[in-house]
Amino acid sequence: MIDEQWLLILIQVPAQPSRHRVAVWRELRRIGAVPLAPGTWVLPAHPAFDEGLARAEMLVRKGNGSWTLVDASPRDNGSDTFRSAFEAARLEEWKEFTDDCGKFEQEIAKEISRQKFTFAELEEEEQSLERLRRWYRELKSRDVLHLPQATDASTQLARCTDALEGYASLVYEATLPQ
Repeated sequence: MIDEQWLLILIQVPAQPSRHRVAVWRELRRIGAVPLAPGTWVLPAHPAFDEGLARAEMLVRKGNGSWTLVDASPRDNGSDTFRSAFEAARLEEWKEFTDDCGKFEQEIAKEISRQKFTFAELEEEEQSLERLRRWYRELKSRDVLHLPQATDASTQLARCTDALEGYASLVYEATLPQ
């Protein structure tokens, strides 16, 4: 799509101390930026990334580095290259998320088959579900391309919620006096 607008992030951070460079990389990855080459990252031009870009710039400056943010509107297949890189990163994240949802559902099924109906186990599973919910919100916030995998992930998360509710009912039935 030639009409898509992109941001190129050009950074240079001294190698030592490495904590500054690592902090910048982590922040850029956290907001969804994709590395194209050493010191060159790409993001769709979207307000969802503004706060994270400001944090990354601050970290670059703190590390005595240089920061350049370039509005990019490719004239040829550059937009396809940028989109493909960004989309591949998001697809990998959605796959990892749905895989973890599957593991969550398997864990609930295992506890039910073992009849491990304790409040301690229920609390642990509730924490796991909350971690999945936070992760989903984080992934969704950077999925500005609105990939169909986000809908699949939402469905998978709903199944996890249903599985936990069913497990919680079994725990309450098993532990509360009748």
